[in-house]
Amino acid sequence: MNTITLYGIPNCDTVKKARTWLSEHGHDFHFHDFKKQGLSRALVAGWLEQLDWETLVNRKGTTWRNLPDERKAQVKDKASALDLMLESPSVIKRPVLAGVGPVSVGFAPDAYAARFAARPGEAA
Repeated sequence: MNTITLYGIPNCDTVKKARTWLSEHGHDFHFHDFKKQGLSRALVAGWLEQLDWETLVNRKGTTWRNLPDERKAQVKDKASALDLMLESPSVIKRPVLAGVGPVSVGFAPDAYAARFAARPGEAA
Protein backbone atom coordinates (compact mmCIF):
# COMPACT_ATOMS: atom_id res chain seq x y z
CA MET A 1 0.00 0.00 0.00
CA ASN A 2 1.33 3.43 -0.91
CA THR A 3 1.92 6.08 1.70
CA ILE A 4 -0.59 8.90 1.36
CA THR A 5 1.06 12.29 1.36
CA LEU A 6 -0.71 15.62 1.38
CA TYR A 7 1.49 18.50 0.21
CA GLY A 8 0.70 22.10 1.01
CA ILE A 9 1.07 24.83 3.58
CA PRO A 10 -0.68 24.58 6.93
CA ASN A 11 -2.37 27.99 6.93
CA CYS A 12 -4.11 27.43 3.56
CA ASP A 13 -7.87 27.01 4.10
CA THR A 14 -8.19 24.39 1.36
CA VAL A 15 -5.32 22.37 2.85
CA LYS A 16 -6.99 22.59 6.26
CA LYS A 17 -10.23 21.22 4.78
CA ALA A 18 -8.40 18.35 3.10
CA ARG A 19 -6.49 17.47 6.28
CA THR A 20 -9.72 17.52 8.29
CA TRP A 21 -11.51 15.36 5.72
CA LEU A 22 -8.71 12.78 5.68
CA SER A 23 -8.60 12.62 9.49
CA GLU A 24 -12.39 12.46 9.90
CA HIS A 25 -12.54 9.60 7.39
CA GLY A 26 -9.84 7.59 9.13
CA HIS A 27 -7.13 7.86 6.48
CA ASP A 28 -3.54 7.77 7.66
CA PHE A 29 -1.48 10.33 5.81
CA HIS A 30 1.72 12.30 6.03
CA PHE A 31 1.52 16.09 5.74
CA HIS A 32 4.42 17.73 3.92
CA ASP A 33 4.70 21.48 4.47
CA PHE A 34 6.47 22.46 1.29
CA LYS A 35 7.35 25.94 2.50
CA LYS A 36 9.22 24.55 5.52
CA GLN A 37 10.32 21.15 4.19
CA GLY A 38 10.92 22.21 0.60
CA LEU A 39 10.32 20.37 -2.63
CA SER A 40 12.80 18.51 -4.78
CA ARG A 41 13.08 19.03 -8.51
CA ALA A 42 12.44 15.30 -9.00
CA LEU A 43 9.22 15.38 -6.95
CA VAL A 44 7.70 18.35 -8.77
CA ALA A 45 8.85 16.98 -12.13
CA GLY A 46 7.00 13.76 -11.23
CA TRP A 47 3.84 15.73 -10.55
CA LEU A 48 4.26 17.38 -13.94
CA GLU A 49 4.32 13.94 -15.56
CA GLN A 50 0.79 13.39 -14.22
CA LEU A 51 -0.66 16.91 -14.23
CA ASP A 52 -0.53 19.73 -16.73
CA TRP A 53 1.62 22.63 -15.54
CA GLU A 54 -1.32 24.99 -16.02
CA THR A 55 -3.29 22.93 -13.49
CA LEU A 56 -0.46 22.92 -10.97
CA VAL A 57 0.43 26.64 -11.16
CA ASN A 58 -2.19 28.66 -9.30
CA ARG A 59 -2.60 31.76 -11.44
CA LYS A 60 -5.48 32.99 -9.29
CA GLY A 61 -3.46 33.18 -6.08
CA THR A 62 -1.68 36.06 -4.43
CA THR A 63 1.79 34.66 -5.11
CA TRP A 64 1.18 34.63 -8.88
CA ARG A 65 -0.52 38.04 -8.87
CA ASN A 66 2.44 39.55 -6.99
CA LEU A 67 5.00 38.29 -9.50
CA PRO A 68 6.43 40.90 -11.87
CA ASP A 69 4.80 40.73 -15.31
CA GLU A 70 8.12 39.82 -16.90
CA ARG A 71 8.45 36.80 -14.56
CA LYS A 72 4.90 35.68 -15.37
CA ALA A 73 5.66 35.96 -19.08
CA GLN A 74 8.60 33.57 -18.67
CA VAL A 75 6.28 30.77 -17.52
CA LYS A 76 5.17 29.22 -20.78
CA ASP A 77 5.90 25.51 -20.55
CA LYS A 78 6.56 22.61 -18.19
CA ALA A 79 10.25 23.45 -17.68
CA SER A 80 9.68 27.13 -16.88
CA ALA A 81 6.76 26.27 -14.60
CA LEU A 82 8.96 23.77 -12.75
CA ASP A 83 11.59 26.45 -12.15
CA LEU A 84 8.96 28.86 -10.82
CA MET A 85 7.41 26.25 -8.50
CA LEU A 86 10.81 25.48 -7.00
CA GLU A 87 11.57 29.21 -6.60
CA SER A 88 8.16 30.02 -5.10
CA PRO A 89 6.35 26.93 -3.79
CA SER A 90 3.39 29.10 -2.76
CA VAL A 91 2.48 29.40 -6.45
CA ILE A 92 1.49 25.71 -6.48
CA LYS A 93 -2.23 25.05 -6.32
CA ARG A 94 -2.98 23.30 -3.06
CA PRO A 95 -3.23 20.72 -1.75
CA VAL A 96 -1.40 18.13 -3.79
CA LEU A 97 -2.44 14.58 -2.86
CA ALA A 98 -0.17 11.65 -3.69
CA GLY A 99 -0.37 7.95 -2.93
CA VAL A 100 -4.01 7.40 -3.92
CA GLY A 101 -4.06 6.84 -7.66
CA PRO A 102 -2.68 9.61 -9.84
CA VAL A 103 -1.51 12.79 -8.16
CA SER A 104 -4.37 15.25 -7.72
CA VAL A 105 -4.56 18.92 -6.88
CA GLY A 106 -7.20 20.90 -5.01
CA PHE A 107 -9.84 19.57 -2.64
CA ALA A 108 -13.48 18.64 -3.02
CA PRO A 109 -15.13 16.23 -0.56
CA ASP A 110 -16.89 14.26 -3.32
CA ALA A 111 -13.68 13.87 -5.32
CA TYR A 112 -11.78 12.65 -2.27
CA ALA A 113 -14.60 10.22 -1.40
CA ALA A 114 -14.51 8.76 -4.91
CA ARG A 115 -10.72 8.55 -4.88
CA PHE A 116 -10.64 6.69 -1.57
CA ALA A 117 -13.59 4.42 -2.37
CA ALA A 118 -11.23 2.30 -4.48
CA ARG A 119 -8.83 1.76 -1.53
CA PRO A 120 -9.79 -1.50 0.21
CA GLY A 121 -9.07 -1.98 3.88
CA GLU A 122 -9.45 1.64 4.98
CA ALA A 123 -12.30 3.34 6.77
CA ALA A 124 -14.77 5.08 4.50
